[in-house]
Amino acid sequence: DLCPQLGITIPVGKDSLSMKTSWEDDEGKQSVTAPLSLIISAFAPVFDVRKTCTADIKPCAEGSTLLLIDLGQQKNRIGASALTQVYGQTGDVGPDLDDADLFKAFFVAVQQMIGEELLLAYHDRSDGGLITTLCEMAFAGRSGMHCDISGLGRDALSILFAEELGAVIQVSNLNISKVESLLAGQGVNGICHVLGQPVADESLTIIYKNNQVVSESIVDLRRAWSETTWQMQRLRDNPQCAQQEYDLLLNNEKPNLFSRLRFDTDEDIAAPYINRQRPRIAILREEGVNGQVEMAAAFERAAFTALDVHMSDILSGRVSLSEFQGIAACGGFSYGDVLGAGEGWAKSILYNPRAYDEFSAFFNRDDSFGLGICNGCQMMSNLYKLIPGAENWPRFVRNQSEQFEARVAMIEVLESNSLFMQGMAGSMMPVVVAHGEGLVEQRNASAEQLLEQQLACIRYVDADGDASEYYPLNPNGSELGLNGFSNDDGRFTIMMPHPERIFRSVQNSWQSKTWGEYGPWMRIFRNARKWID
Repeated sequence: DLCPQLGITIPVGKDSLSMKTSWEDDEGKQSVTAPLSLIISAFAPVFDVRKTCTADIKPCAEGSTLLLIDLGQQKNRIGASALTQVYGQTGDVGPDLDDADLFKAFFVAVQQMIGEELLLAYHDRSDGGLITTLCEMAFAGRSGMHCDISGLGRDALSILFAEELGAVIQVSNLNISKVESLLAGQGVNGICHVLGQPVADESLTIIYKNNQVVSESIVDLRRAWSETTWQMQRLRDNPQCAQQEYDLLLNNEKPNLFSRLRFDTDEDIAAPYINRQRPRIAILREEGVNGQVEMAAAFERAAFTALDVHMSDILSGRVSLSEFQGIAACGGFSYGDVLGAGEGWAKSILYNPRAYDEFSAFFNRDDSFGLGICNGCQMMSNLYKLIPGAENWPRFVRNQSEQFEARVAMIEVLESNSLFMQGMAGSMMPVVVAHGEGLVEQRNASAEQLLEQQLACIRYVDADGDASEYYPLNPNGSELGLNGFSNDDGRFTIMMPHPERIFRSVQNSWQSKTWGEYGPWMRIFRNARKWID
């Protein structure tokens, strides 16, 4: 009934609403009924990813207010909620969508607010209820809150834990009247309530009818919120890494993501070469590689002609690397990492005469360059005997956490010969990591020697900008935080993180307001174009 009222269709779904099997054995008739579940997949276009709103509480010079838009209209039904679940109950009446027209009006109003940039933060009320919504907003923004829920219902417990539809929004005090007028204009009346304000101290205080029902440290709440994950993680993963991540929650003073750049992201150092002949770069991939599209896009934006080259093209002789000035070996899982990350890919080169000769000739040219990212980094590190000046490159093995790591980490660019990193030394910025085998294992040189020889070009850092071996700031545990290297003359660079995934500012899950259209990692691709001329 709901979909026609909302004017939407369900493209695909899976239900387990009637899964039952019956049989008969020596003990008589038996049956098993699966738990009821319904999964509906839906999607919608996002016309401008810059017009989005995140849940983290934002600082606001003129002050801000937290508002609850209560689509449950104070029914506060707690049946089937997380609260009842932890007490082994199901409750009585569960929340529901009672008014489809109100829901549509709410959606349209929120879209208008986002379009007019009236919202500082937005978070839906769902699993765990209002208390969880507030906590998650506070955790994300590292902010305290002072709220009064006296006008939201008959008892504090149901107000805080009911999982009714609704949302909490943070609005500048200068825009509250605009938000209220916009809601009224859409027919959303009588369900927008003032909750309270963000506060500087790191505590969550909730008042109900002059009684303080919650008064807790944000740090303590976040530790409690994360404890179940920590307990499971220390049994499944490396317990030392699990403990380090859990203890990191005690530090709520400094942001884990920041931007300190020694260059201007708006400066396009490749601009003088746009109208010249575009150099050709081979975007290398193998079975299981999946990062070629982002890599090609980044080099195309830096005035290259990026061409898709599969290893089968080289092995068969259809394509020769002599046709290219650069190669970029992309990330993924070549051969499923069965022979070790990147090692199967490397051996397909080392033990095939045609491929061996092609790559050896390419690496020994004076005008060639190359970039290896993630799986491509692992592959190229195993070709160190073919690459002049790469004899001290390490290999990459299983992460110290014993898990695949997909997260955002902070990187410092080091002084090095890498042509990709020129003019960036000392800069610190976020980068995406996604690998299971990124831990550096030294071959012929120690981490200290790689630093002294300026062969290390990036390292993971903490909130103070110091090199970090602490998990998850250093997602794989590499010594001194080193996770990217260049050869002696700087023409070939390998690194485990993924700069090609975030060369545009909007591709980042967090971005600095000082960045323009392009993020800081676009500079490495422009550096490559500048190096050619």
